[in-house]
Amino acid sequence: MNYSSGHGGDPNANGDSTATQVAADHDSHQDFKPVSKSSDTSLHDIVAQDIRENPVLIYMKGFPESPMCGFSALAVKVFQQYGVPIHGRDILGDLRLKEAVKAHTNWPTFPQIFIKGEFVGGSDIILSMHQKGELEDLLRDITQKAGQKADANEQ
Repeated sequence: MNYSSGHGGDPNANGDSTATQVAADHDSHQDFKPVSKSSDTSLHDIVAQDIRENPVLIYMKGFPESPMCGFSALAVKVFQQYGVPIHGRDILGDLRLKEAVKAHTNWPTFPQIFIKGEFVGGSDIILSMHQKGELEDLLRDITQKAGQKADANEQ
């Protein structure tokens, strides 16, 4: 049986992770045999679901309430100007998620911003769109929905 540590090591063993050989013990009880802790949902599926379910999504360093880098903070501040709900996912907490997002977009840097299911780019692109008035047009229906929800909650 091969078990992988997933933390670098010999690049020829099981991808880029270190493989360890464990002899099968026929006398061992089923309760003590190693089990896989992997989820049924792949990281690719999680990324796709995030993009599909969140009109404004930022894969970022930190969270919208507490960005961990200036570029992530800039993206959040720009979106706050429009009063749209922002869903952020911290890529610092899970480096595998970070790599899955980079693979999905073929974009090397963060934050990575999606609006209505489409990859837009990073904070520099969002800032440029904001300055040109393009972002307001793109977010108009999201802004209206957020306003309608706020009105309904006040009544």
